[in-house]
Amino acid sequence: MATFMLGLEYFSFSEIWSPVFLVFMMAVGVLYTFAVGPWRSHFKNSSSVPVKRQIAFLTGILLLYLAQGGPLSLLGHLMFTFHMTDMAISYFMVPTLLLYGIPDWLWKWAFDRAFWRPFRVLMNPIICLFLFNLMFSFYHMPNIHDWIMVHTTIHGFFYFALLVAAMMNWWHIQTPVKEWAKISPLWRLGYIFLNGLLLTPACVLIIFASEPLFAVYSDPNAWAQAMRYCVSGDPASLLAQFKGGPAFFNLMSAQEDQQLGGIVMKLLQEFINIGALFFVFMRWYRHERDKEDQPGLDDAAGAV
Repeated sequence: MATFMLGLEYFSFSEIWSPVFLVFMMAVGVLYTFAVGPWRSHFKNSSSVPVKRQIAFLTGILLLYLAQGGPLSLLGHLMFTFHMTDMAISYFMVPTLLLYGIPDWLWKWAFDRAFWRPFRVLMNPIICLFLFNLMFSFYHMPNIHDWIMVHTTIHGFFYFALLVAAMMNWWHIQTPVKEWAKISPLWRLGYIFLNGLLLTPACVLIIFASEPLFAVYSDPNAWAQAMRYCVSGDPASLLAQFKGGPAFFNLMSAQEDQQLGGIVMKLLQEFINIGALFFVFMRWYRHERDKEDQPGLDDAAGAV
């Protein structure tokens, strides 16, 4: 652990904390706070947003910053385990928090417009399910992953596209606008199960590979190229500072790091999916129970 902490001494404050991205995410949080607060009256059919939902959204923004621009992002370029942790936070935790935090009337204001009608076909549950999982698995093909990691512009664009795909995927699980629901609560249980199933092959490949798959975590020269996303100037100078490669590699072998990263990803994904299954099942159960109770209420109303 001492070696791990000493490695951080080679990075500046801006490289660890990404101030520009921090300011951007803070601006998003402020705009949201005003939209659901003082500016709420400017939106049609708006209503107050519970504090817990506001906290959920702001927590999602904070986690996204930490995983994509803060310290966790830098650590994700140093160890594959942190990279997969960032993936789980960004594309499994953050979407659920953002979808929960944004009220239905704000979604309607943003997307209930004629401009979006040609794109609504993309919100088909099957398309959303396969789009995210295929993009995620495609990204973790070794050659594709290494290529994206060393091309900074493509890296940022792909991560943003993956976040959009993750939001589309989780939309059909949480469905923040009830009128726009495309699948029933019961079918959502199967949707969640398929989500876990479709990502299993990629995780299995990573966990049980007999050798390191990703050059950016095993080859010092490839790693130095990938660090351009985090470090200004010539990242190759880091090779001299880290004596030929990142000191973080001394914590465990590249293969052990890769296996641990795959395990972390799968465990976090399954934990989040179990929570989603419980949430959807309980909501479906309460709905069915209310339907059974309704005839009795109608009879009582008729008697009165």
